[in-house]
Amino acid sequence: MKNVLIISGHTNLTNDSVANKTIIEELRKAHPEYQFNVLSEAYPNYVFDVEAEQEKLRRADVIVFQFPVFWYSMPSLLRKWIEDVVVHGFAYGSEGTALQGKKLIASFTTGGPAEAYTAESFVEYTIEQILDTQLKPTANLCGLQLQPFVYTCGVSYANRTDAQALETMKQRCREHAVKLAEVIENC
Repeated sequence: MKNVLIISGHTNLTNDSVANKTIIEELRKAHPEYQFNVLSEAYPNYVFDVEAEQEKLRRADVIVFQFPVFWYSMPSLLRKWIEDVVVHGFAYGSEGTALQGKKLIASFTTGGPAEAYTAESFVEYTIEQILDTQLKPTANLCGLQLQPFVYTCGVSYANRTDAQALETMKQRCREHAVKLAEVIENC
């Protein structure tokens, strides 16, 4: 059986999320065997227990970064976690081999619709192009095997006040969780 570590990088999963919160809740119900690391709950002050976090990574076969896209990137909490935990001598460098050969899956949501992420849109890039430039070099440096992204666009937190839009968003995120679990099981 694979050891799966889901790292939730939302800056406030409990109070400021619908999409990512739904994905995490669905995964917890369907796959209690996965280990869940909700950074906003464990480290609200952004000060990480580096040794404990590195041990979680050592035990994992599959690592999932679950996050909303903020300003065309991962949230600051997840970025700082990477900066503090995925360091030289542990994850890369001549003696930093702890992550080599592990699978990495980026699972994320965007508030903007898929149409916003095209070469023809105002963004001028696909979401894959934007995040690939951030995640692929990190994976390569650490010897991680980056898997295809799992993502859902158009699930804006702003829709939470419209009951129909909210239910549609939650359903799309439940489907996202199912797809993510399938990718995990097949990688």
